Amino acid sequence: MAVSCPFFGECGGCSSQHIDYSLQLDNKKKVLERAVNSNDIKVFSDKEYGYRNRMDFVFHSGGLGFRRKGKWFSVVPVDKCVISNDKINVLLKEVNDFFKGVDFFDLVKQSGTFRYAVIRTPSNDSSISFVLNEDSVRLSAAVEKIEEFAKISTANNIITTYVPAKHDESVSAEFFAVKGSDMLKESYLGKEFVYSVQGFFQNNSIMAEKMQDYVNGLLRSYSTKDAHLLDLYGGVGTFGIINSDLFKGVTIIESVQPCIDAANINIQNNNIKNSSAILLDAAKLKNVDLPSPLFVVTDPPRSGMDPKTIEQLKKLQPKVIIYVSCNVEQLSKDIPKFKDYKVKSAALFDLFPQTPHSEAVVELVRI
Repeated sequence: MAVSCPFFGECGGCSSQHIDYSLQLDNKKKVLERAVNSNDIKVFSDKEYGYRNRMDFVFHSGGLGFRRKGKWFSVVPVDKCVISNDKINVLLKEVNDFFKGVDFFDLVKQSGTFRYAVIRTPSNDSSISFVLNEDSVRLSAAVEKIEEFAKISTANNIITTYVPAKHDESVSAEFFAVKGSDMLKESYLGKEFVYSVQGFFQNNSIMAEKMQDYVNGLLRSYSTKDAHLLDLYGGVGTFGIINSDLFKGVTIIESVQPCIDAANINIQNNNIKNSSAILLDAAKLKNVDLPSPLFVVTDPPRSGMDPKTIEQLKKLQPKVIIYVSCNVEQLSKDIPKFKDYKVKSAALFDLFPQTPHSEAVVELVRI
């Protein structure tokens, strides 16, 4: 099969372009079938290309690129990324044109100034975060160049971010806004959400909204007006806020302070009266008083739920647990731990075409 990207095979990013997309979906479906021991899997997909709203580009002498496959110290220069949305590619060209010959950071030598450009383009917003080596002696000149760029860039928000030379990261708590804000906006199902330029948010806007709609539909199939919803690993509160009108009350739990700050803003901005956001490690769930009957939406990181969290959930005996997972392998390990529950439904959401990754939504009901 012909591939759409001239960098395929060199770039260390997407690895499945040589596989017909229908076969990609079938392969992902089979993986989920084995994970949940069910052949009844709903599959949701959309764009095969042009879907991503975030890309972390690496600086090199000619502008931006991606790590070379199998060679972390080498960069493949790129002028377009076929899985990125159009707005990302517009901003990619702006950066490439302006920052040629830049003092880029060399991972091997651990020297240089410009490290990453993190470009984010949700539905109606945009940002570029320039990640600099905080140990560089040329920071002042770099910031001046970013300020010059901000005057001509079409990005709504321009951020300067500092990371130590020995830390290979593209986000940091050390940053400031050169232009606009350090917050981005996205809209799902008529609700508006803000989140930090430095924070996590789904990278495929269309599919993320489809997933939100699906979870909302699952919850609407139950009688919930006298029940409570726990939005666990809740991020900026999307699941809790979107489904708040179905429940008597909602508790959003998240361990990252900037996410909780954003969740509280989102609760206020969407005029939600029955929801609260709590800063808490999910492993300490036992410290929260939760009423019953209880419904749970849990969306843990790739590592899955902490064993202490699972044990406390089992004690709480929620009527329904909706497990949203970005790691099907870990999902297959966590589900058998809920011995008093059965899988009522499972769905695959392909948020990451041309890669082996996907999201799964599994509906667990108490036996």
